[in-house]
Amino acid sequence: MKAVESPAHETRTKPRSKTDKPWQVVVLDDPVNLMEYVSRVLIKVFGFSSEQANKLMMAVHQQGRAIVWTGGREKGEMYVNQLHSAQLNATLEKAE
Repeated sequence: MKAVESPAHETRTKPRSKTDKPWQVVVLDDPVNLMEYVSRVLIKVFGFSSEQANKLMMAVHQQGRAIVWTGGREKGEMYVNQLHSAQLNATLEKAE
């Protein structure tokens, strides 16, 4: 039997519009940091496995950038700050 909620307990969520796109944390290549260091930072900040961190690090190295996380703006800003604190070049962009 389906439970009936009273209007006072109704939860409403704002429907996601096209302007509410998620944000992406992008790590950019730089000539300073060693590849091993970049992998270690990705493991520490995001909790990636060594395999996933190395895959993303190679994308940064070969393609000049890699999207390492997608989600809400506030959390993305936190991740970018953590990456900057570790001396990695990172940015926050709206998802396409």
